[in-house]
Amino acid sequence: QVQLVESGGGLVQAGGSMRLSCAGSGRTFSINTMGWFRQAPGKEREFVAAISRSGIIRYSQDSVKGRFTISRDSAKNTVYLQMNSLKPEDTAVYYCAADTSGKLLGGRLNPDYYWGQGTQVTVSS
Repeated sequence: QVQLVESGGGLVQAGGSMRLSCAGSGRTFSINTMGWFRQAPGKEREFVAAISRSGIIRYSQDSVKGRFTISRDSAKNTVYLQMNSLKPEDTAVYYCAADTSGKLLGGRLNPDYYWGQGTQVTVSS
């Protein structure tokens, strides 16, 4: 099993920046891809970004590309999400995810993913 713990959420004004972290523990040697999803109230959980063990990166097509940057420290089993130029519509619970297959790069939900508990990001206008 893999356990994921997010940190770094909170309240920020529109136009500001925030960095989320997600640390993995347990059977981390099995992790292939790590990434982030988010879920706003009343909406479905949506893909934000992912990074594979080999460094392949994928971002959500429209909503975050150019503003968010995903990175990974494999030695620390940690993935980061640097969020710049934040907008009120970025307000959501952000969930860290990890897989052993690389499917996470496709951006679709999958029952095989490991999930963190989520961290709230609130962007005020």
